[in-house]
Amino acid sequence: MTPLCTIGYEGFTAEQWVARLKAQRIGVVVDVREMPMSRKRGFSKSRLSELLMHNDIGYVHLRSLGNPKPLRERLKCGWAFDEFAQEFGRLLDEQSDALYELKTLAADQRVCLVCFEEDPAYCHRSIVAERVVPLLSGVEVRHLRHAGA
Repeated sequence: MTPLCTIGYEGFTAEQWVARLKAQRIGVVVDVREMPMSRKRGFSKSRLSELLMHNDIGYVHLRSLGNPKPLRERLKCGWAFDEFAQEFGRLLDEQSDALYELKTLAADQRVCLVCFEEDPAYCHRSIVAERVVPLLSGVEVRHLRHAGA
């Protein structure tokens, strides 16, 4: 079965992170951050896309699959993740074009969704992945972690 991978960059250096992607033979990284900026060196959009290009990995930013700021703020204030997941799922219902683009990318190559959060159980990227997998045949979600998977 072909994997649709997800990965957070929390805890990685840029070099470690790229090595993890290369070990999984990722063809394209799909950035699902609403705002592709980071205080962590090497993970802002321009630096990240350049790093990936130098390692023969494509880069696509799908902003509309990002976690909107109002929802991020509510999570910071203690909002339960399962409630967030329901609300975010409703927002994804309105993103058919972006989900179709992700489906098209994943049909042709190994794709990895990226966001900051290390634990996929607490990141919207897992919700995005679970939403697009039924649109593909023979694909399963594989969450790449810092220490394994």
